[in-house]
Amino acid sequence: MPDIGFLELIIIAVVALIVVGPKDLPVLFRKAGQFTGRMRGMAREFSRAMNDAADESGMREMSRDIRNLSNPKQMGMDAVNKAFDGIDPELYPEGSETRKLAEKRKAKEDAMRAEIEARRAAREETAADAQADPEPAPAAKPGAAE
Repeated sequence: MPDIGFLELIIIAVVALIVVGPKDLPVLFRKAGQFTGRMRGMAREFSRAMNDAADESGMREMSRDIRNLSNPKQMGMDAVNKAFDGIDPELYPEGSETRKLAEKRKAKEDAMRAEIEARRAAREETAADAQADPEPAPAAKPGAAE
């Protein structure tokens, strides 16, 4: 985008006023605005098409993987979390140590989810009570009742 200052805009406006004339100047500005709108629309459409093409080709996933490569520790933790996400105790033989650990982990996850839901419900209830109750009356100053 060209860097046009206030003085340059004034000079352009004066030249346009002289060349086009005061009668046709609003028409010129309207057409210039329509042209600018069309150009922005075309640029938006082009950008949207490029993003769609990047999605189809898997470019976003590749860029995410490249960003993760810059932080190998986080990438390793993501892989570990993904590997252990959703371990079902039923997948392991009855009485095995792995099954016991998976059951303990699942119980802890369920307890944590229940706690989070309880806290969220309490927070929403407190917010609803605060909205329902009118503001408390200001406390009387000591000695004012005399």
